[in-house]
Amino acid sequence: MMKMLPFLQSGPIGIRSGSEGCIGPNRQFENPSASVAEQVPACSESSVDEIWSRKQEKMSERPAGACRASRASSITSNESCISAGDSPEKGRGITGILRNAFKKIKKTKPPSVKQVMVLIGEQKLCDATQHLITLEKNLSSKSEEGLNTSQEDIESVYEVLKHKVFSVLKDSMLLAKTNPDLLQQAVEALKEQDREDQNYMSENPPDQNKQFRPRKWKELWMATVKESVEARMKDTSRTPINENLSAVGQNLLHMGKTMKEDLTVIVKYIKELYPPEFNVFSIYAEFYHDYFASQAKKSAESHLEDKDIYLLLSWVHNIYPKDMRKDHALAKELDKVKLGSLLPSSLSKELEKKYLDSEEVTVKNSLSKCLDKETQRWKEDKEPEKLNGHFQSELLGIFVIQSIYSGQKRAQDISSAVGEELTQRLLKELPAFLRSYRDAFEDFKEKSKKHTHYKPILIANINNCWNFREYTEKNMAEKDDGKADILSTLGDIENSGFDVLLQQLFAQLKPMFKKFTENKWDSSNEIMNEIIKTTSKHISDFRTLRDPFYHAIVEKIHTRLVKEYIVRLLKRKVSLKTPAQQQTLAQQISKNAADLEAFCMSNGSQATWLNSVLPKLAEIIRLQDLGAIKIEVATLATTYPDIRKRHLEAFLHIKANLSRSEQKSILGYLADNKASTPPRAMLFSNINVS
Repeated sequence: MMKMLPFLQSGPIGIRSGSEGCIGPNRQFENPSASVAEQVPACSESSVDEIWSRKQEKMSERPAGACRASRASSITSNESCISAGDSPEKGRGITGILRNAFKKIKKTKPPSVKQVMVLIGEQKLCDATQHLITLEKNLSSKSEEGLNTSQEDIESVYEVLKHKVFSVLKDSMLLAKTNPDLLQQAVEALKEQDREDQNYMSENPPDQNKQFRPRKWKELWMATVKESVEARMKDTSRTPINENLSAVGQNLLHMGKTMKEDLTVIVKYIKELYPPEFNVFSIYAEFYHDYFASQAKKSAESHLEDKDIYLLLSWVHNIYPKDMRKDHALAKELDKVKLGSLLPSSLSKELEKKYLDSEEVTVKNSLSKCLDKETQRWKEDKEPEKLNGHFQSELLGIFVIQSIYSGQKRAQDISSAVGEELTQRLLKELPAFLRSYRDAFEDFKEKSKKHTHYKPILIANINNCWNFREYTEKNMAEKDDGKADILSTLGDIENSGFDVLLQQLFAQLKPMFKKFTENKWDSSNEIMNEIIKTTSKHISDFRTLRDPFYHAIVEKIHTRLVKEYIVRLLKRKVSLKTPAQQQTLAQQISKNAADLEAFCMSNGSQATWLNSVLPKLAEIIRLQDLGAIKIEVATLATTYPDIRKRHLEAFLHIKANLSRSEQKSILGYLADNKASTPPRAMLFSNINVS
């Protein structure tokens, strides 16, 4: 290369200034074995055009457009780079034929290395390559044209050409849009050299390879592509800084963005320049993938913060395999290459475990802090906020479920498998949290009875259970053991709250129900009205419960009212001997039952299963025929299968006109028709008979 310096130091072809000793148009190199640089004397700058003009005349009378470098130029059948419009002008007559023949003869004489240098300087890289190949062949065949050029001359120019071609190819991403003609010239030069290598190797056995052939430009091209890819992937300055990302996250963003944008350029602009056998997209994609994967592996094996573990897993499982394919043309090419994952499976699993362990602890701590804040709010004795008329605790009603859901969603965004694993972990954590919540609630319930807003806080906590119930029903399968555990704990909280809320009402009702037996059902309508009036006052306070819990507490009230009424009937305080007396009592019971049913239903009770028990008992009192009584008893036992002999025996005490044998017959009939299946709701089983 040092011998080529005189060509590169001035002017378009690098000739020194000074005209003395310039090469004339007919002058040959004095020493064919010497390098071009050694034989080119200094020339004046003003004589360059004249010298090369004469040289061109001696070479040939080529049309001005010959070997013009343009994107529209086509490689002709004899592998030239002549544009489609550069065919010689047809001559007319004998003179024209001779002129054209003479031109063709002249064109067979190859250009000199100097002229090749000019072509390189003019960036006509394809023509320069073809001419060098011709010079190389002439030298190998020791033809007359090759005597004026040495191998050293050719290799010197080859070095310049190679440097130029691969400098262009290295900048393919930039030139594909800014200077596609130059990029095409470089690609054509590469193709020419690869074609010549293949021709040479097909004609010569491997053990006869020359020092300079095959030149293996294709291998050098692959090395250049790799170098270019790595340089672009390392150059993070081209990607704007995201202040929310760590250094690891910024690097992942840069590499992903660079890879996607560059592969898109290759699909749209570069791939079409190469023949299929070069597998251009595949080569580039694999180099980008390999570099990206190497950096991802390096990051995975280092100490990463939790947020960087999440980011890296997101790239591995989600962003990298999916975001790259949002462009249809790019996705089609990527499907052919099948690049694989950014991380080895074992390393990916290791990262996933770190992430899952960390996320589980994070959510657990978050729930614990939330419960601490909530219990602190209870102690402040402030009335809870209302949402749609219902007392609510936003921290537990929203934050806890949102924490779990957000954790699941983040994991799901990595992959469905990671999301499913974290879901199972968090659903196991939820029962433990709810048990802690129940214990804190019980502690408050026992120690804070004198608080001004004691009941509203209880109601708010009962309402909170609905959010947990709804979440559990939607996200857990029936066979999941954790589901039953969660629902049981929630039921404990709800019922514990209901018991406190109803305690005062039930205490007030108890002496009212005693009046039925004390007065032997005289003034029973007035007693029932008093019961209904007292109950109504309390029910209005329960409207701040969410609808499902309001209906539940009204059903508890309904059940309690019916149960207390039955208890009075089983107290053996009333014994009626005549059918008329029994008829009167039956009518009073029926009237009380109707009023009770109307009141409970109008206040939202859905416990319709309770409505028939008092009318059926009234009917047994009214009936006098033994067979009819047995039928009614059987109907009662079918509807309320938890009724037992002790209940019926105490009730039949009212019918004093039944003989002992008749009572025994009725009781025996109940035993024969007792249901074998457990009742859908318990009524009589909760009634003790003295």
